[in-house]
Amino acid sequence: MLDLATPEDIDILPRQKMVASVAAVYGARGGDFVTEPVGELRLGFDGIADDFHAGYTRRSGGREPWYPRGTEMRNERQISIVAADELAIVAERMGLAEIKPEWIGANIVMAGVPRLSMLPSATLLFFAGGTTIKVDAQNVPCRVAGQSIAEHAGMADVTAGALLFPKVAKRLRGLVAWVEKPGTVASGEAVSVRVPEQWIYRP
Repeated sequence: MLDLATPEDIDILPRQKMVASVAAVYGARGGDFVTEPVGELRLGFDGIADDFHAGYTRRSGGREPWYPRGTEMRNERQISIVAADELAIVAERMGLAEIKPEWIGANIVMAGVPRLSMLPSATLLFFAGGTTIKVDAQNVPCRVAGQSIAEHAGMADVTAGALLFPKVAKRLRGLVAWVEKPGTVASGEAVSVRVPEQWIYRP
């Protein structure tokens, strides 16, 4: 008989704590997702104030094929978080000198977290100033961000660059997250990273 209280066939990894920091912050104050450096981010339950991705809800797109496109749904993509070391890997794979965080709409560049994009869902980021952000999932690379990179980097073939990015940036494109506790986030701020228990579900 299967003991549901202590499943012996499932490896459970314990919770972890890490100390990290905010390397830079960006806001999308224009008419699209491309961001620009800002002094600080002001976060409410609806996301970053005046940001392109702010809102309690959003419209579904290609990432949610189970809904008709444009369906109103919860906005779990309020914040985009990336790491400079992962962007450097993607840039090298694309034959570029660099990929700037703002080209792909990043809001927060984190430092001190190995393999940032592999942080699991429900990871909590406690910022020294009092703000808390909860990770939803990996940010799946798309052609729209790829086109932005190709255009900003001056690639000769923009279409090829747009198509290349999703192939080489998988699991390196960072995370999307939402605000659990409002406040501000600034460059240089310390962050306590709380990784939850992890396991592989097997029915």
